[in-house]
Amino acid sequence: MSKIKLSDWNRAVIKVGSGIIAPEGKCSTRYLLPIAGFISESINSGKEIILVSSGAVAAGLTTQPNLSKKNHRSIPEKQALAAIGQSILISLWSRFFDFPCSQILLTYDDIHNRRRFVNAKNTLNKLIELGTLPIINENDTVATEELKVGDNDNLAAYVAMLTEADLLIICTDIDGLYDADPKRKNDVKLIPVVTKITDEIFSLAGKSNNPVATGGMKTKIEAAQKATNIGIDTIIINATKKEVFDDLAKGKVAGTLFKKAASPVNARKHWLLHAVESKGKIYIDKGAENAILKKGASLLPSGDIYKDGSNLLKPIAKGITQYNSSDLSKIKGRKSAEIEKTLGFVITEEAIHRDELIITATK
Repeated sequence: MSKIKLSDWNRAVIKVGSGIIAPEGKCSTRYLLPIAGFISESINSGKEIILVSSGAVAAGLTTQPNLSKKNHRSIPEKQALAAIGQSILISLWSRFFDFPCSQILLTYDDIHNRRRFVNAKNTLNKLIELGTLPIINENDTVATEELKVGDNDNLAAYVAMLTEADLLIICTDIDGLYDADPKRKNDVKLIPVVTKITDEIFSLAGKSNNPVATGGMKTKIEAAQKATNIGIDTIIINATKKEVFDDLAKGKVAGTLFKKAASPVNARKHWLLHAVESKGKIYIDKGAENAILKKGASLLPSGDIYKDGSNLLKPIAKGITQYNSSDLSKIKGRKSAEIEKTLGFVITEEAIHRDELIITATK
């Protein structure tokens, strides 16, 4: 396997999937020692590590033989298993280290809500400063479907974003991204470097065959896209092979490297793009569209128009409005100087300020 030189890094998020934690559906230390060794070596050399670990449900199953026999479990059963398994999972990791481990459980709402996002960021930075290894998992015990990130690949990308990491390491049980699904074809080639994540790259994703896994290659590519957009190199490696971590300690990647964007998005706009759910639509005229796309302008009320059938148009940008939908309806088409007279108050002259706006249209 060809090896790619990795850029220098100081802070890394390492995501360990269920296929590594529970290779036969039950928690095992079989593949964890090389990962733990790499973490210890990195921290002892002055680098910083945040670990995102799957496996809570699998760990909980070890204590519940009756539930382990069931093929389909209810949401309360899964949440209960996660609650039981979280402490087992932390204990499993802690035995490898001579420094303290700390646990953080996150939900999508912790990423979506800006204040909670910043609080999580501050907590993680303080834990690293205190010399602990933060171990993160999704809070499956309370998260409902609408509040779930859904998989730890994307969760790891969010964590890399909020901690401003230099590197995201996704540990799985295959060597990296192939030009076809290696579980369906024999004559496939590993792709060592991906410089840009396109629809073609996404089309290469196969399906996960692990019964306790929630992701697959698709979610790993999604995570890489989130991370590389903000300037974080991302690698997918086969954590069942000890030599992969020997290479990684030497700055070499035996796997697939997704290169960070040459012109990364700033952290707030990245959060806006990937972590904030859209709640509505604003349709604008051609003049406002040109001002936003070509001149880097804010969206002014005078540019707001609504058209029948406009839902067929592709969105060009995503942003946070300064006014609610009712107020926007009243000031649409009016000049900024008329806002106070129309509403009786003024927050800003813009409907959406440029700093709260990110372009989504492709060139």
